[in-house]
Amino acid sequence: MYEIITRHENETKALGKLLAEKLNKGDVITLDGDLGAGKTTFTKGLAEGLGVKRTVNSPTFTIIKEYEGESFPFYHMDVYRLENSDEDIGFDEYFNSDGVTVVEWATFIEEFLPDQLLKINISKEDESSRLFEISPMTSRLEKACEEIMNDYVSNRYFQPADDNRNSKI
Repeated sequence: MYEIITRHENETKALGKLLAEKLNKGDVITLDGDLGAGKTTFTKGLAEGLGVKRTVNSPTFTIIKEYEGESFPFYHMDVYRLENSDEDIGFDEYFNSDGVTVVEWATFIEEFLPDQLLKINISKEDESSRLFEISPMTSRLEKACEEIMNDYVSNRYFQPADDNRNSKI
């Protein structure tokens, strides 16, 4: 697991944009965290990094929004409304597509998620700081996370996690 702390909204978006540079067609990213943790803010940065030109906002009531990126489609799911539901609304069509898929509130549809994905949990450290716990489930995504950590440290995009925490556990 990798840990990154962002100190404000712009850093949260910058982290999303940095991750976008490492993604390939077919990648699935899951985002979990409390309301207001920064899932949609992170997703906006990710979409920007993928070249999405439209305004990105949470698809809470529509469940899925589709966007066109520069190189491939971007699918944004907010499955909060599917809590306590076992309905499959065609998730595989997105997870096995030629685009990148982000799933907010992914724990609500765990049984439908692919094995190969990037899990991100976001928690509030304080009013403006967020802790990102990032768990890659493939060797390629592991390498991407290592590159992000190198960029994170060398370019000082973000606040390093406290010495009490390891950046990689």
